[in-house]
Amino acid sequence: MGRYYSGDIEGKFWFAIQSSNAADRFGGNSYEPQIINYEFTKKDHYEKVCEEIKKIETNLGDNFQKIEDFFKDKPIEPSLALHKAEITDSMLSEYADLLLGKKIKECLEQEDYCNFQAEF
Repeated sequence: MGRYYSGDIEGKFWFAIQSSNAADRFGGNSYEPQIINYEFTKKDHYEKVCEEIKKIETNLGDNFQKIEDFFKDKPIEPSLALHKAEITDSMLSEYADLLLGKKIKECLEQEDYCNFQAEF
């Protein structure tokens, strides 16, 4: 069973790697029933999203390319092979959040707003 997010952007949270409230770090407004509703506007959140993406890229440093290379031509799902590639769960969590942040940023650039729901 997976946890998904849907709305203006869609995707699946990485099992045992990424929390359902991963989008909190990008500064959106959230509401918590069984589903977390996120609302981002370009005016209020775009700068924070860009700052957080840059922060994650800086945190990953050279490991970003290592992770990108690992997932090249592979489905984006964590596996035991990651440990052989010397990619830690922490690095993978940062990378998963980076991909989410980039989806939010792209949505804001196209629509000026981004709303989605995340399964908790």
